[in-house]
Amino acid sequence: MKKALMIAVAGGALVAGMTTAATAQEKLGDGIVMYFQMGGAPGGGATLPRTNGARAAAEAFGVELREHYSSWQPETMLDQFREAVAAQPACIEIMGHPGFDAWEGLVADAKDQGILITSGNASIEPLYDQFVGKGFGYVGVELYAGGWLTGKKMVEHGDLAAGDKAVVYGHFASGRSASAEGLRDALLDSGLDVDELVISAEVDSDSSLAVPVIVAYLDSNPDIKAFGTQHGNLTGISAQALKQAGKEPGEVIVGGIDLAPATIDGLLDGYVTVTLDQQLYLQGFLPVVQCVLSKKYGLTGWKVDTGGGVITPDTIRDLIPLIEGGIR
Repeated sequence: MKKALMIAVAGGALVAGMTTAATAQEKLGDGIVMYFQMGGAPGGGATLPRTNGARAAAEAFGVELREHYSSWQPETMLDQFREAVAAQPACIEIMGHPGFDAWEGLVADAKDQGILITSGNASIEPLYDQFVGKGFGYVGVELYAGGWLTGKKMVEHGDLAAGDKAVVYGHFASGRSASAEGLRDALLDSGLDVDELVISAEVDSDSSLAVPVIVAYLDSNPDIKAFGTQHGNLTGISAQALKQAGKEPGEVIVGGIDLAPATIDGLLDGYVTVTLDQQLYLQGFLPVVQCVLSKKYGLTGWKVDTGGGVITPDTIRDLIPLIEGGIR
């Protein structure tokens, strides 16, 4: 009996081991290679949660993930896309910063080669409309709505009034213009007098270069009551710029986006009043899921608005452990 029992136990262990091994090998995304445009720089505050989300989804589904970082430069994104297409992966995630005209022919050609394309962070509505039936989705903030919400919350939490002067530092001349326009329009709708500053390519790549720009503007416009941006890294350096301009916390109401470490400090110190939470982890995780399900089952693209409201000095503390863990 003991011998039979031992044989039965050994046989059961063997079957269990084989089942476990088979399960480990049979992931839904096995064999899928995906190139993913992460945006800025590896480990950056406006990039890390997106990277961690994509890596988590890739591990869960068995996808081989190839990461691209562009310092937010549109031409770099286009070059990286061409490189990815040449490698003939199953799918590629892109960002909308270069704009529809730059993307249209490249995406159409990649689709003709059987590569699934989806998008995140900055939308490309005409491409979504054209290719949604072939798995082209969008995961990210609805740009205009996100900017509008930020502007309205700046007024609400900053006690701004009609006639106050404000400035929006944004991408008014690029594929990301809708977010800055939404922020500007919300402030205008509240009766504020709004100036525009255009983010240069150099500042887009290195946000520290914006500090003297902001300081010089504030020195020339000492009556400014509000400063808004929808650029994560510029939100982060806003407190530094205000300090250099001799401003006290709350003297200029700041509305921005994302949760870079410097933005957290700005919220805690009272220099940042609201920041739009676009839940970057979802912007990494969900496009990988989109890739797998569309590639395996022919599912159409989906559109997910990751804008989760704004974070204020009153709500930031509970999120700090998740931010430090690269999730929020």
